[in-house]
Amino acid sequence: MLLPDFSHEAAVAHLRRDPILAAIIDGCRPVEPRPHEDIYLALIKAIVSQQISTKAAAAIWKKVEALFRPDGYPEPSVLVLMSDDELRAAGLSRQKAGYLRAIAEFSLQDKLEYTFIAGLTEEELTNHLTAIRGVGRWTAQMIQMFALDQPDVFPEGDLGVQNAMRRAYQLEETGRPLLRRITHIAEDWRPYRTLACKYLWQSLPTTPKPEK
Repeated sequence: MLLPDFSHEAAVAHLRRDPILAAIIDGCRPVEPRPHEDIYLALIKAIVSQQISTKAAAAIWKKVEALFRPDGYPEPSVLVLMSDDELRAAGLSRQKAGYLRAIAEFSLQDKLEYTFIAGLTEEELTNHLTAIRGVGRWTAQMIQMFALDQPDVFPEGDLGVQNAMRRAYQLEETGRPLLRRITHIAEDWRPYRTLACKYLWQSLPTTPKPEK
């Protein structure tokens, strides 16, 4: 959900007012705008990939797709009726199986329709998505940043963002003081904090990009 007058060039120019962030941008590949994705499917994939490696998530996702023939799409009306045993056969835990059904049920109530989602503010959308069992604040923020490409999301609890900012701004704080400090620094990036974070993630040489 981009701002009506969103300009990628203007966003980068705005972020360059921060000289430290400008140096990071200069050392990174350009971050391109992304098309909006299927929010329901993005949530399903996010749950599948939680707390496991990218390689393991990809293998399990192929098995999940195989449960939904012929096209591999986990239709909510089908998924909501599947048993734990059916989903566990694809490599999912019993807990994750329950989370996937909760997402499917949420979707069947038309609560993930883009026309509905588009009318919510960032905080309203975070609260809306975290009402789904298994979806936490971080997952909701990743959906906003990647599936919806919302321009001004700042995932202060993300370790990649924290580590990148500690490194770039030479911060010594930890815990809550660090959260307060990085949130304060990021205020100057509004209304383009999402783009700033994507450059911060890219600036970490040995840290993989966050999974949606």
